[in-house]
Amino acid sequence: MKEKKRIEIPALAQLEAELERENRKIQYRGELGKMAGILVVLACVLALGAEMIFPVLQINGVSMLPALHKGDVIVSMRGADFTRGDLIAFYGSDKVLVKRVIGLSGEWVDINRDGDVYINGVLLKEPYLEEKALGECSIELPCQVPKGKVFVMGDNRSVSEDSRSSRIDCVSQAQIIGKLLFRVWPFEDAGLIQ
Repeated sequence: MKEKKRIEIPALAQLEAELERENRKIQYRGELGKMAGILVVLACVLALGAEMIFPVLQINGVSMLPALHKGDVIVSMRGADFTRGDLIAFYGSDKVLVKRVIGLSGEWVDINRDGDVYINGVLLKEPYLEEKALGECSIELPCQVPKGKVFVMGDNRSVSEDSRSSRIDCVSQAQIIGKLLFRVWPFEDAGLIQ
């Protein structure tokens, strides 16, 4: 005769302990899911906030050589105060442009054939330039910068399309995205923008 296999019935305490372990697993997974959701929302809020306050731009042209090169990735700051010589990003000619602030609101800007820039009759010292040039100029000089606007020029004057062109003209505060702060790419050139 075959021996019957004996089935043991677990004690009530064992069943309760197993049920408690399963409940903790379910609770842990739920908490983990909540944390993941919170982290995703936080990352989105931080990315949106960063883009609204510190827009990141990539340089696509050569109009700012030698200060900026094609492919550079730059962090700018919205609402930052800027002065003559600072680099700003702005909307112009149906794209984002990066240029240097040359003339401020109310000032008179004049440029001679050799590319020398005069602000209110005083020669502007421009140590950031490798070469001066009049470049494309379709505006009447001298010109007074209208209230609430700035006169901008690229550092590579012979190829830059900037406030010397009637297509760009002086830049209003509403057009300005922000002041360029620092380069993050390429890493070997990372640092503050001059």
